[in-house]
Parts: sequence; structure tokens; C-alpha cells
Amino acid sequence: MDMIKIGKFIAQLRKEQNYTQEQLGEKLGVTNKTISRWETGTYLPPAEALLSISQTFGVSVNEILSGQRLAEEDYKQAAEENLTQAIKSSSFTLRDRIEFYKRKWLKDHVAIMVFLGICILGVAATGCFLKNAWIGYGAFLLLIIAHCWRNNAMMTYVENNAYDGKGNA
Repeated sequence: MDMIKIGKFIAQLRKEQNYTQEQLGEKLGVTNKTISRWETGTYLPPAEALLSISQTFGVSVNEILSGQRLAEEDYKQAAEENLTQAIKSSSFTLRDRIEFYKRKWLKDHVAIMVFLGICILGVAATGCFLKNAWIGYGAFLLLIIAHCWRNNAMMTYVENNAYDGKGNA
């Protein structure tokens, strides 16, 4: 995140509404010096201040952290970049980051995993219905393969995101 760009955007928003730094500070419950520090990029507003700024000026927190108004097609990419930067610069431990990215991958891929599970259950049910043990064994083998694929894909995603790309946390 570019704190100077964020600060300039906050200043732009303030000026568009014809607020002085003092007026904005009163509205947000901070001093005009704090507003000045945000606008010069010396400090990043804390999370609760970002929410207040967002509500005051009718922009998203994502736009504030991007330092610009975002077109709809740019919004998702900017959100991902801002989230990634926030996580990497936060006090999260490596274990916290790994767990976060595991949950994120699982959430993003739940539909395909449910579909694979239903397919495997269908194969197993077919084996039971036809009283063919080999089809049942095939379903078990598909289950193992699906589990290995899921775990490998998820861990690849985690490694690409939880580390800085050089194997460092």
C-alpha cells in the first residue's frame, strides 16, 4: 500500500466536500494534526478510522487503501492486492497466514469439492446397487485421488500466498 497515495486521496476527498482538516478531524474524532499526518502519508489511518472515512465520503475502504476511485472491473483485483498487503504487513504469524489462506482456498473451491464428492458417492452407490466390489474399490480409489488433488492444490495456493515467494515468511 502506498501511504502517500492514500493520503493524497483522503485529502482529495476532504477537499471535494469542502472540509478543513479541523472539520474532518472533529467529524472523525481526531485532531487536525492527525488528519495532516494521514494526508501526508506519515501514518495510515487505523481500521476504525478507515471505516469512518469510508462512510463520511461514500467510498469503499478498498478505494481508500488503493488511493483512488475504482472502476467495477478493477475492484476485485485491488481488493485482493490490499488484503494481501495487509496480511503480509500485519502481525499475523506464519501459522495464522497459512490457516487464513487454507480457509480462503476451501471457500473458493467448495462447489467443485461438493461436485466431486457427489460423483464419488454416485460411483460407490452404483457399485452397491450392482453388487460389484470392483466399482466400490474404484470409488475408494477416486476418493483418495480427489483428496490428494485437493490437498496438493490447496497447499500450492497457500505456499504461493503465505510466503513472499522466496521461501521466507
